[in-house]
Amino acid sequence: MPRIPRMVMTDPGQKTVYHVISRTALDGFPFKHAEKDELVRVIKTFSMVYAVDVLGFSALGNHFHLLVEMSPSSMLSDEEVRRRFMLLYKKGTEFPEGQLDHFRERFCSLSRYMKDIKQTFSRIYNRKKKRKGTLWGERFKSVIVEKGNAVINCLAYIDLNAVRAGIVKRPEAYRWCSIGYHAQTDNKDDFLSLDFGLAEFGVENSQRLKKYREYLYHAGAVKKRGKANISKEILEKASAEDFELDWTRRFRYRTRYFSDSGIIGSKAFVLSTYDVFKERLFESRERVPKRVTGLHGMYSMKRLSER
Repeated sequence: MPRIPRMVMTDPGQKTVYHVISRTALDGFPFKHAEKDELVRVIKTFSMVYAVDVLGFSALGNHFHLLVEMSPSSMLSDEEVRRRFMLLYKKGTEFPEGQLDHFRERFCSLSRYMKDIKQTFSRIYNRKKKRKGTLWGERFKSVIVEKGNAVINCLAYIDLNAVRAGIVKRPEAYRWCSIGYHAQTDNKDDFLSLDFGLAEFGVENSQRLKKYREYLYHAGAVKKRGKANISKEILEKASAEDFELDWTRRFRYRTRYFSDSGIIGSKAFVLSTYDVFKERLFESRERVPKRVTGLHGMYSMKRLSER
């Protein structure tokens, strides 16, 4: 039976928002903390290469969601095509001028974007697990989402996955989703769009996260049969805080650095401690301490056993 053609917008002057879902073919919940971290890293990498704005995401134990806004090829200048090519390939690779239009279309293709994410993660996962074969199930699902209310609702649906599954009580406590990424990293590397579906309503950038959290908490408090939800007490507390993410709460969400890092402290301490161990690691390049956003003067280094 032939595949149904994927619905992809081709308006040369209009960006399009898609909700994308892809599930693994493996049984159970094979993606643990390390795999989710790696999947998010891969998504971030290709989101810099492709002409895409990531509005939201969620990486779960057996699937992931993406809410992305793709730009049409007509909006990608020649200079942008060349710049993105250099991000994709090794430094020193000469850009093939005769394939300018080919790469322009590629960097604006939802299918190629997803293919690169899934194939790259599959190779990493299979190598780590010493396995061969298919990792992903049937081809990814995609839904075209109207800007405005539909985007807000879709984003909330994505960010509430971990709450509905009973994994966390507050959506931003789950670090492998967009609201968690905003809260726990302060949107490190400007990975995520600050649209939140609120740009259509004229909400200023500085107010969008707060307004979105307000909507998210009320949506998450709605009880659904067989699903966990945000408790009345948590909703009331967030409401009393006017749905602001103050630095005290941001600190709480950053406490994972104290258990997930290999070394944490001042930059000097991290570097000196790393020097003690680096000769035993036989690594091709030295690691660099990463600043812990929101904790003044604090740096961390990933576990020394990680590759």
